[in-house]
Amino acid sequence: MSILVSAKTKVICQGITGSAGAFHTKGCLDYGTKMVGGVTPGKGGAKDSNGLPIFDTVRQAVDATGADATMIFVPPPFAADAIMEAADAGIATIVAITEGIPVLDMVAVNAYLKEKPKSHLIGPNCPGIITVGQCKIGIMPGYIHTSAKEARTGKKVGIISRSGTLTYEAVWQCSTRGIGQTTCVGIGGDPVKGLNFVELLGMFAGDGETDGIILIGEIGGTDEEAAAAFVERHVKKPVVAFIAGRTAPPGRRMGHAGAIISGGEGTAESKIAALKSAKITVADSPATIGQTMARILGVGQ
Repeated sequence: MSILVSAKTKVICQGITGSAGAFHTKGCLDYGTKMVGGVTPGKGGAKDSNGLPIFDTVRQAVDATGADATMIFVPPPFAADAIMEAADAGIATIVAITEGIPVLDMVAVNAYLKEKPKSHLIGPNCPGIITVGQCKIGIMPGYIHTSAKEARTGKKVGIISRSGTLTYEAVWQCSTRGIGQTTCVGIGGDPVKGLNFVELLGMFAGDGETDGIILIGEIGGTDEEAAAAFVERHVKKPVVAFIAGRTAPPGRRMGHAGAIISGGEGTAESKIAALKSAKITVADSPATIGQTMARILGVGQ
């Protein structure tokens, strides 16, 4: 099983004719993703370098291809409209890779998406989502992942992360220890975004193939505290967490736009305390995430 995307998912790329959109569309195709087309207003009727049809609107793309997911590489000033256009066309999984979307634009997007409950937004400012061996939507390196069939320990984990780089680190550490991954989701580090820890924890909790969950958070906001409370009440599977930004001084942003301690809220210490209180195992270093999960799952180091 998996969450959100599978081998059957049909994907389009909004911004397919831009350099980033074109490059990563090919990468997703090479991975085996069912890329079925793209959208660039004014270029409808043409084809991209991979032979995929290009449409002027998302609605046209959905009607012609049956697409149910989209990968967005639209420039920041226009990305919010691209997200809302995808939701309006009935796209179920919207993956916004774009970095630098204004916060107020995302506030409007989230308000709009409340009227579109069938659409799930991942991102923005994120690496995307991958159901290993089936579907990659985004910029992550597919080759470091291990599918359920390839996992020599027979164990598989789901990964949720605010950091793209730390997602890859956790994946690689698990893969080298024979632990497979079902689905990995990079939710992004912006202060206003789509799916968060709680929603994804619920999905992984209900996935029969996912044996454990890795949660990678960072300073800023209260999302990790909410995740801890949710795990304590609803998740029976083992959860390993890591919180980045322990050395960040209050009031200074570290890396992501959402990674800032303000008003004494969002410190690493408060997040770690909440996670441990919920009986979640917290790794002390990013270098020990895989080792910690291997120990919790009872497999070889």
